[in-house]
Amino acid sequence: MSHEALTADLLRLLTDWSAPSAEQEAIRQEYVAHLGAHEEATAKGGPPAHFTASCLVVDTDREHVLLTLHKKVGRWLQFGGHLEETDATIACGALREALEESGLTSAELTLLPGPAQLDRHALGSGFSRCTEHLDLRWIAVAAPGARPVVSAESEDVAWWPVSALPEDTDSSLRSLVALAAAP
Repeated sequence: MSHEALTADLLRLLTDWSAPSAEQEAIRQEYVAHLGAHEEATAKGGPPAHFTASCLVVDTDREHVLLTLHKKVGRWLQFGGHLEETDATIACGALREALEESGLTSAELTLLPGPAQLDRHALGSGFSRCTEHLDLRWIAVAAPGARPVVSAESEDVAWWPVSALPEDTDSSLRSLVALAAAP
């Protein structure tokens, strides 16, 4: 799919999405404005602030989350990254990232309808021309017995209890985990 088609899908998602809070609604409005102001805002080679998709993987009991120790960031994060022209939709991009980075198979992972959360965050100096990610975050449920495999993009991949996340977990990931753990 072209970035024009991904842009159309993104606009549809943002228009149809009911933000769960005033803070999320403000971010949704910023995303819509950014999308309208920048060509190829879904492309890695687009503006320095561009859209990404990520996915938090939970177990079926929603008591554990699968995180990756990100090579560039040096912290435990959900799976995610840049959208690609091969992604049929933004949701497909989030699922692709989860599959690539977790080593799980499509039979082991079920993407929930979403997005669950929006998160706009600045990037550190370890990134090239990217300065900010405008992330759309999904949640996916792993099948019982699913066994992750470390990818080339990760230092490690591990299950963490939702009640005992890594100490340096930032507030935006903690809030996503809380959303995922909610019944």
